[in-house]
Amino acid sequence: MQERIDWKSVAPDAFAAQLGLETYARRAGLPAALLELVKTRASQINGCAYCLDMHTKDARAHGESEQRLHALAAWREAPFYSERERAALAWTEAVTRIADKGVDDETYAEARRHFDAKELVDLTLAIVAINGWNRLAIAFRTPAGSYQPAAHSSPTR
Repeated sequence: MQERIDWKSVAPDAFAAQLGLETYARRAGLPAALLELVKTRASQINGCAYCLDMHTKDARAHGESEQRLHALAAWREAPFYSERERAALAWTEAVTRIADKGVDDETYAEARRHFDAKELVDLTLAIVAINGWNRLAIAFRTPAGSYQPAAHSSPTR
């Protein structure tokens, strides 16, 4: 698959704007390991090879297990995700698939049980960011496979 447009070079201000949202989401205070699960799950739903490659590598760099990454698409049936992670993953699926049926009250209530108002806004912005990255990477066919994570001093999980 050949890249269609190197959109970051063609529109550096657009890249900076998208990166600004990503930077906010990363610095908002939610655990990096949780954010990587959310980014990976949204990227699975959207079918973004570039982002799946990136976020599974980043998740491993943060100490995520192979078992949890492999089972992520079936997280509802897997016993090794916490209640908070399950709430975040359900919220991720609802927000990513928002055109299908919106976000129901039950999913919202469960998310609020595990995230205060600011955390839920921050989680939602992280989901918005990854969905934006997914759409850009898929539309312009950003090639997957070459991403290497930055070194992390210690795992966050």
